[in-house]
Amino acid sequence: MESPDTASPDPDRTGDVPAPDHGDTWLVVPCYNEGTVIGDVIRAARETFPNIVAVNDGSADDSAAAIHAAGAHLVNHPVNLGQGAAIQTGVEYARAQPGARYFVTFDADGQHQVKDVLAMLERLRTEPLDIVVGTRFGRPRAEGDQVPLLKRLVLRTVVMLSPRAKRMGLTDAHNGLRAFNRRVADELNIRMNGMSHASEFVTQIDERGWRVAEQPVDILYTEYSMSKGQSLINGVNILADGLLARRLP
Repeated sequence: MESPDTASPDPDRTGDVPAPDHGDTWLVVPCYNEGTVIGDVIRAARETFPNIVAVNDGSADDSAAAIHAAGAHLVNHPVNLGQGAAIQTGVEYARAQPGARYFVTFDADGQHQVKDVLAMLERLRTEPLDIVVGTRFGRPRAEGDQVPLLKRLVLRTVVMLSPRAKRMGLTDAHNGLRAFNRRVADELNIRMNGMSHASEFVTQIDERGWRVAEQPVDILYTEYSMSKGQSLINGVNILADGLLARRLP
């Protein structure tokens, strides 16, 4: 992986920094060409979580400037390395910060919600768990459920193709909202740079014996996020990832 460039928030912009109620927690936000939304996502999250590192993964737009202006710590990949690499870079940056105990992978496109992060962290703090993974399928399907039909079918199929996920009782292996403790952050070693990192995450949970549970979460499927991540090609890529996971030892 190429060495990233880093930049801290402007020290003169202190008026909008919230009280450090969650000063031991770091949100890790991988970002690729999300300049139109990433600033608002970070500002909303910083109302609760002061510590956010966003990894600008070789974006061609103004994502880096938006991240910096919103007050997050900025790490730049000089070229696009993929979401897995961005998460690994962000976790490595966050775990090097003083007092860091809990870590959350959080999407840049506005799909994830702070209320779900709070529920996941509460479980980490009070239950014998190392990692809590979000699931879109943890409660009865509600009226008005926003999970697109194609997405639902693809994600269900991926779990069926993953013996590890089934064995651990995971129902949503490709959910990007994850909260974990220092042990996981120290041991995490993502080598698959693209979307395949989700299956690698499941593999490491199993092989390293991390204590895992799922937490029902609500994903916000906006017009913007739907245009970026719900295409047929994206679904095919996720299915290919599931087949790869089936072949992993």
